[in-house]
Amino acid sequence: MLTAERYLTLYDRFGVASAGLPVEATLEELAETLFCTPRNAKLVLKKLEEEGLIAWLPGRGRGNRSRLAFKADKEDYLVALATSNAENGNYRIAFELLETYGGSTEARTRFVQWLNGRFGLHQETVGGHEDCDTLRFPVYRTVQTLDPGQVNYAFDAHLLEHIFDRLVTYDEQLERIVPSVAHTWSSDESATVWTFHLRKGVLFHNGRELTAEDVAFSFERLRRPGTANRWIVRSLDAVEIVGPRCIRFLLHKPNFIFDRFLCATATSILPRNYGGMSEEDYWLLPCGSGPFLLLSLSDHRIELSAHRAYFAERPLLDGVDIVILPEDCRELSTFGLPSILQTHDSDPLHPLKSAPSPDWQSLARLCKGCTLLTWNTNKAGWQQHETFRRAVFLMANRERMIADLGGERALAAYAIRPEDSLKYMPRAVSDEDIRTMLEGTGYDGQPLRLLVHDKYEMDGRWFANRIGQFGIPCKLVVAGWKEIDFPELINGCDFTFSGLVIAEDEICEIDFYEHEACVMNYYLDKGIKAWIVDRIDEALASPHAQDRWRIMRVIETRLRDEYYICFLHHRRLNTILHPSVKGAAFGSNGWIDFRRIWLEHAV
Repeated sequence: MLTAERYLTLYDRFGVASAGLPVEATLEELAETLFCTPRNAKLVLKKLEEEGLIAWLPGRGRGNRSRLAFKADKEDYLVALATSNAENGNYRIAFELLETYGGSTEARTRFVQWLNGRFGLHQETVGGHEDCDTLRFPVYRTVQTLDPGQVNYAFDAHLLEHIFDRLVTYDEQLERIVPSVAHTWSSDESATVWTFHLRKGVLFHNGRELTAEDVAFSFERLRRPGTANRWIVRSLDAVEIVGPRCIRFLLHKPNFIFDRFLCATATSILPRNYGGMSEEDYWLLPCGSGPFLLLSLSDHRIELSAHRAYFAERPLLDGVDIVILPEDCRELSTFGLPSILQTHDSDPLHPLKSAPSPDWQSLARLCKGCTLLTWNTNKAGWQQHETFRRAVFLMANRERMIADLGGERALAAYAIRPEDSLKYMPRAVSDEDIRTMLEGTGYDGQPLRLLVHDKYEMDGRWFANRIGQFGIPCKLVVAGWKEIDFPELINGCDFTFSGLVIAEDEICEIDFYEHEACVMNYYLDKGIKAWIVDRIDEALASPHAQDRWRIMRVIETRLRDEYYICFLHHRRLNTILHPSVKGAAFGSNGWIDFRRIWLEHAV
């Protein structure tokens, strides 16, 4: 790579106007361009000659200048170099090369055409199998974890649902829990003893059959201290292996929707003892029993292959190839990649493109969940004052935010769920009244720190500017996926923006309050967190869905009406699909289910 960059650097200095002809250049000029000594410049020239990239004709005698000839066309060379790096997963390097050296060429345009042709559904030969239908698409985020016990983000959860199985799953269309690894289950009258009977012939990707020992191992692991999702087994006393295909859970508190808990991604079943591997080695390429097996996992690529021995319906796709582009490639690239699976983030630099032709499919749905602001009441500052929080709440003109920013922001949020926001009647308050309220708090102009993931940077800047109009200075702290979860960063800010996706209905709402890596765990004080847990236990002890719903609304209402949180907007998911793509539908996490997609081939 260093040799290639040196060639391009010399070309930009000496070869641009040479039209392929030798150009005069002194060794001192070359050394200056390469930021090295003349001696090292000679070594570079020798290497470039060996690579067949240049011809170096040193001057002989007084007055004879040396000459340098470039053998490789810059644009062709740059395109080939960027393409080669991209094929090896080095997309960041590919984009940086184009950004640094491609300004006066059509290299970027040619690379984009090549890149766009790689994404989508393709029929390929993979591993000796012909006519394999492979879905390849880009994402701008790395996987944070594939450990079900720690999972917290929708993209990670979506992958886990394809790699692992759970005892039961929730069917959104049927609106009920359906069998998965367990073919039947029951509970006692008190909802403290739950028994599950497992299917025969459920195979892990390594060929070993899944048994009750694997289930017990997975749940005992979930109970370990430091596991972010251990709230799911908070009331679990013991896991009993009744037989090879029978498992029993003993709870010390009633939970009438414990089977619904077991639909959650966090309860995915791992092979006992990590399939004979060390835990560290296992997570390098985890093995499950789900509809897809993991072929490769790295910072730049995830490859999935259909589990051909899957106990349920085999996926219609043969493989999924997920290309992970660096987050800053959004800025390095000025093109819009084809929308294949999920809405583009609301970003005017990368808007969702319209369909190339009328026969393309368009999918859209309002996301279950919302974007919201949460105050850090464990930190000293003005956010400790309810009236101050209320004044900022009233400054958050959601309709104006949506009008100004557009994109995926579809509906003003006053509740977790869109249907509840539509029922809420906000009271109109003038800016003058808000200023009067703020003055009444005695606010002294102390600056606030607002933490946002870069996905919400536009929202954060809009909000910081909005409260700044009322005299509240706000420093925006923008973090990427790798930094956003650092406790020091979270705890050092006064409030934050985050997104809540209700993928599993009641379960995700409880997860929102109890997940140990969730912002609520960091920002709500111990008193209100304990009150929330008591209300949750009260809800779980009721066999009636309406009673559980009512109690959960009490929690949401208090947090909103006492201004611990401020709901902002509900997102719309959009995607466009080639007409040959069939069976596409959004899953509960807002991503399209890989298991249902298939490719209609021309006849």
